[in-house]
Formats: sequence, C-alpha cells, structure tokens
Amino acid sequence: MARFGEGADAAAENAIEGPRARLLELATARNVSLSALSALIGRNTTYLQQFVRKGSPRKLEENDRRTLAEFFGVSEAELGAPLRDGVVVVDLPGVAPLQPARRPASPAERQVAAALAEWADIPRLPLGASAGPGAMAGEEIPAGRLRFNNRWLKGQGLEPANLSVIEVEGDSMEPTLRDGDEILVDRSPRPMRAGVHVIRLDDVLLVKRLESGPAGTIRVISDNPAYPRMERAVTEVEIVGRVVWKGGRL
Repeated sequence: MARFGEGADAAAENAIEGPRARLLELATARNVSLSALSALIGRNTTYLQQFVRKGSPRKLEENDRRTLAEFFGVSEAELGAPLRDGVVVVDLPGVAPLQPARRPASPAERQVAAALAEWADIPRLPLGASAGPGAMAGEEIPAGRLRFNNRWLKGQGLEPANLSVIEVEGDSMEPTLRDGDEILVDRSPRPMRAGVHVIRLDDVLLVKRLESGPAGTIRVISDNPAYPRMERAVTEVEIVGRVVWKGGRL
C-alpha cells in the first residue's frame, strides 16, 4: 500500500506524454485544476490527477474526452481519440487540421466550469495525526473533502495535488493545535525547516514542531510544556509534510 506522504514517483512524472501531457498543458494554460476538470466530467476530484500522473485509466472514456475537448476548444484527437477508418490526419504548415464538429458549451456549462476552476477539493484522510501519545497510520481512503480557493493556494505556493487534510488527536500541541482541529498538510518534497510537521516516528503518526538539532539530529517538540521534548537522529524521523493551515472550533 502506498504510504501517506510519498511524493509522485519521479519516473512516472517524467513519463507524462501524449494525451496526458496535452491535457496537463491545456489545464495549465487555462489556469484550471485537474480536480475541477474531474468534477466537470462528473468524476471524483482525483480522477484526472491519477490519469495524468499515473496513467490510470490508460485512456479517457469517449464522453469524458468529448466534454474536455469542448471545454478547451480543441480536437478530441489531442486528448487521445482513436483514428477512424485508418485515416491519419497530418498537420501541414499553414493548413488548419480537420476538426470534428462539436457542440459549443452552453452558458450554464461555462458558468459551472468557471466556478469549479476557482476551487480545489482537498481530500480528508482519516489518519488521525496524533498530538498525544501517537496514532498508527490508517487507511488512506478519503473521508470527504475540504474546499479551498485556488487563488489562495497559489498565493501560498501550494499545489492542490500535494495537499491533504487530516484531523489532530490529543493535546500535546496545545495551544497551537487542539484535539479535533483539522490541518492542511503540504506533502511537497522540500528541505526541512523549523515549523509544525506531520511525521512518522517508530511507525507512529505524529504532529510535532521540528527544529534542527546538533550533528544529524532533529528536535521533536510538543508545544504543550507538559510533554517532554525529544531529540532523534534524522534517519529515524520520516517527514510526511508541513502543516500550512489549521481550522477548528472557537
């Protein structure tokens, strides 16, 4: 089972090509997230992320491909439509490629697509990062989603595909984090810097403040002074992600 906190495999990233690369290019140019496009075609919000990054599914279904082609105003062939009757369409300089007839998006569809593009649905993972004695990692199946504004995420330098929301358990990080708070965890691979992180230590998932220690060690700190600080070797601490936002009851 894939472990929470692992980034996208580098080889898989480099292997993005063909219709998957074209879809990513179109989405980037239009500044619309893959999760928003997934919702547009009636799929779960990670559907196109899986298609682009991991090649699953191997190809887009016809209705999904048609909807996306209409949204971007491109030929279905650019998104992997199979050749028909053995005809190969060749683009010649100065000659526009033959495009299949397509129905213009309705005003309602354009309005929905524009609204979806403003938001990213971040999965809630029921892992229970412990701010107390520790929680064993659970299944990584999303238990709902929390919606964030794409413009705000971009302003924070955050990529929706690398984000997850989990719930804090315990009181060792009070008053910074309280039992039941939800935290946004950025799993982007970055050099460690001081701050609050979700970590895996001794096969237990924790949320703690980290600081660099002497000679290859990390200080693992609870903000609640009732809990002792720890100093562990860098190799013993797996950094799952950095906590970049919190939400909870007043």
